[in-house]
Amino acid sequence: MSWIQSMQKAIDFMEQHLLENFSMDEVAKAAYTSPYHFQRIFSLLTDTTVAEYLRRRRLTLAAQELRKGDRKIVDVAYKYGYETPESFSRAFRKQHSISPREAKSYRGKMTAYNRLVIQVNLKGADPMEYEVMEKEAFHVVGMKEEFSCVNGENLKGIPQMWGKVNGDGTDQKLLKENNGPVKGLLGICVDKTAVKENHIDYWIATSHEGGEVLGLESLHVPRAKWAVFGVHGAMPHAMQGTWKKIYSEWFPSSGYENAGGPELEVYHEGNPNSEDYYSEIWIPVK
Repeated sequence: MSWIQSMQKAIDFMEQHLLENFSMDEVAKAAYTSPYHFQRIFSLLTDTTVAEYLRRRRLTLAAQELRKGDRKIVDVAYKYGYETPESFSRAFRKQHSISPREAKSYRGKMTAYNRLVIQVNLKGADPMEYEVMEKEAFHVVGMKEEFSCVNGENLKGIPQMWGKVNGDGTDQKLLKENNGPVKGLLGICVDKTAVKENHIDYWIATSHEGGEVLGLESLHVPRAKWAVFGVHGAMPHAMQGTWKKIYSEWFPSSGYENAGGPELEVYHEGNPNSEDYYSEIWIPVK
């Protein structure tokens, strides 16, 4: 099964079970991937979280039912997962800018979010810079925090973590310990699904040889075949744009699959706000 087909199967699963309380683990199984990777790829491709997509779809269908005029608002609220008419009304107004009662009486316009269909654009005129290489295992030292992937909490927390590291001088402390095979500061995502559903460890670290460093934690990065992508431009937009291209263009056409394991963002010396800044994305592949 292709990567595109597996993602579409997961989306189809969500659509078939919109009125049920399912877990991200069940959705990810339909895509033959982990909950973390599914939610990450989904967000990269759609610019929204899985939870937000489900909320929008449920409220779209709820609005359609109200317009039919033969269902009570309280019944529609319970059907689409809201415990009270008041919570349903707040969510409904946030999406549609009108109340459920106004929708039921055909007053005002509503906002519909249609069912997703995965489509991939292959843009030969916009090339990607990458290489695939084997690398022996190495160690990193740094700091880590645990983040939930539910409702995009990791997307909010990770930038705050970087702000703290860059602001208190930890980044310079890490660079002084950078004597390993990968140069620069590393942002590392480690999937924790096996021990804690919908959670990751995020590391800000540096490649280091020579044992433990006082005040820092250590992580073993296993031997792997890496796809290494060059990223040109200012942060964070250049990095975010390259991640999106990797999953929307490169993986569907390359013949490679994500092999699982830590994923790295490598930040080299220079001004990260400059359009000339160079960084990298490392993904283990098979």
